[in-house]
Amino acid sequence: MHKTQQHDAIVLSNSSEKDASARLAQLLAEAPIPRDELLPNLGLFLTSKSLSRVLFFYEVYKQIVDTHGVIAEFGVRWGQTLSLMEALRGILEPFNRHRKIIGFDTFEGARGFSAQVDGALSGTGEGSFSVPAGYEATLEQILSLQEALNPMSHIKRFELVKGDAAETLPAYLERHPETLFSMAILDMDIYRPTRAVLETIAPRLFRGSVLVFDELCDEYFPGETVALMETLGTRGLRLKRYPMTARVSYAVIE
Repeated sequence: MHKTQQHDAIVLSNSSEKDASARLAQLLAEAPIPRDELLPNLGLFLTSKSLSRVLFFYEVYKQIVDTHGVIAEFGVRWGQTLSLMEALRGILEPFNRHRKIIGFDTFEGARGFSAQVDGALSGTGEGSFSVPAGYEATLEQILSLQEALNPMSHIKRFELVKGDAAETLPAYLERHPETLFSMAILDMDIYRPTRAVLETIAPRLFRGSVLVFDELCDEYFPGETVALMETLGTRGLRLKRYPMTARVSYAVIE
């Protein structure tokens, strides 16, 4: 396992794969492609690993198109998945004004590590996976531009909620008691906030809701599995994955 020092990303690649990824990133930064052609040509730098995550969320999103509710991600970090959800909404259901996309994150790194449950194998702790101060303002701009490039751009259909989700989610639901969850993406890695979120959203899930997990059955982050077992349980869930992704999984409430 390799853990980057700057931003705590955990990488399981070998040295040659890491070298190739670093070189590809350098070529992206130095690409002589005209700026107005860079975004349409990002596929040049899209690796199989990155593409597999895009394909995963495409397949999962298709399963909620005929359901009614919001998409929420708990553990946003850089916001790639939120941006991808907006792009997929623009493709699959561009005129669904009720499909709000909500991101919950401290934007200051993980908060609430439990030494007994979360363990030390990941080498992470309080404040890991942080982003630069004020990054949420940049993400807000990115998501706004994503909406501007799709129909119904005059209606804002995303929201970023900053803070500990164990506290901000109940407050959000007080402000928006109409909320139902078509999809909830759990990517907080650790036990305490994951358990709090699962307990809070459980009454607002319905048959057809999709739960996405980023670290289930993962020895580096056992807290996510423990949180699920202690709340919704696993015996009643059909936990599934797609062959293109190794770690991320999902369950459809039945």
